[in-house]
Amino acid sequence: MRISASSASAVARDTSVARRAIAGSFSLADGMGAPPRIGVSQLKGIGGIDTLMALQGLDDATERRKRAVRKGRGALDALESLKVGLLSGDLDQSTLNRLRAISKDLSEPTGDSGLDGVLAEIDLRVQVEIAKLSRR
Repeated sequence: MRISASSASAVARDTSVARRAIAGSFSLADGMGAPPRIGVSQLKGIGGIDTLMALQGLDDATERRKRAVRKGRGALDALESLKVGLLSGDLDQSTLNRLRAISKDLSEPTGDSGLDGVLAEIDLRVQVEIAKLSRR
């Protein structure tokens, strides 16, 4: 958007004319006074950093569910790579470390009993595979 100098001076000129036209036409009744002004220091905003941090800490059910589904899919992917590694004979220590890391994340409850049950089964399978690989 382009602002030209001629339009700015026209606006300034029009406001001074408007102020002069209504300068003496308004007055308060005798018993009414202006309300007291509230200083900036007296206002308490709800948009402070503390409030924003607290709101970010709140977790609703849908976010917990999404996070749990993501972790479950990650665990299934790790189990799949374990299977491929075992079948190809190319199993390395990083797969076991990945399974251990995933196992720690699967225990967070989601509030959905069906999803919690599926995640518990995935976690059990991960624990079994960790135990089998640790024996070697």
